[in-house]
Amino acid sequence: MDRAEKRDMVATLNSVFSNSGAIVVAHYSGLNVAQMSTLRRQMREAGASVKVAKNRLAKIALEGTDVSHIGSLLQGPTVLAYSEDPVAAPKIAVEFAKANEKFVILGGAMGATSLNPDGVKALASLPSLDELRAKLVGLIQAPATKIAQLSTAPAAKLARVFGAYAKRDEAA
Repeated sequence: MDRAEKRDMVATLNSVFSNSGAIVVAHYSGLNVAQMSTLRRQMREAGASVKVAKNRLAKIALEGTDVSHIGSLLQGPTVLAYSEDPVAAPKIAVEFAKANEKFVILGGAMGATSLNPDGVKALASLPSLDELRAKLVGLIQAPATKIAQLSTAPAAKLARVFGAYAKRDEAA
């Protein structure tokens, strides 16, 4: 890498660190190309990304960001998983770590909050932003549905009563 490429990499990483909802740092030594491709594909499908960067360049890019405290995790062969959704990257990283013991989660960050490996796992257990939106819409729609059912129920009962009277009068 020449200086211009390094400068571009630092600028890219700085924007990643500044704009991400969550960042996960993990060791990936021992993973083959197929496994890394699988990780990248799963992250991309979930709306997250994976980046392997030189630790020195990543530490320079961390300066002046809210997540600068993860600099101590950048030792050895590390991979950065990040997403705007605070749950997407940790969820995929934890699932991938369960399937591949060579993928070891070191920690991460969510905004200014530092996360240890247990914190990343706890974050991964939360529902994603889309799931929360769906639950919220369901909760909002439920009372409206019940009100509609209650308002039509008396009319239906009244219609059945009139129908019963009509049948009784016809029989008599």
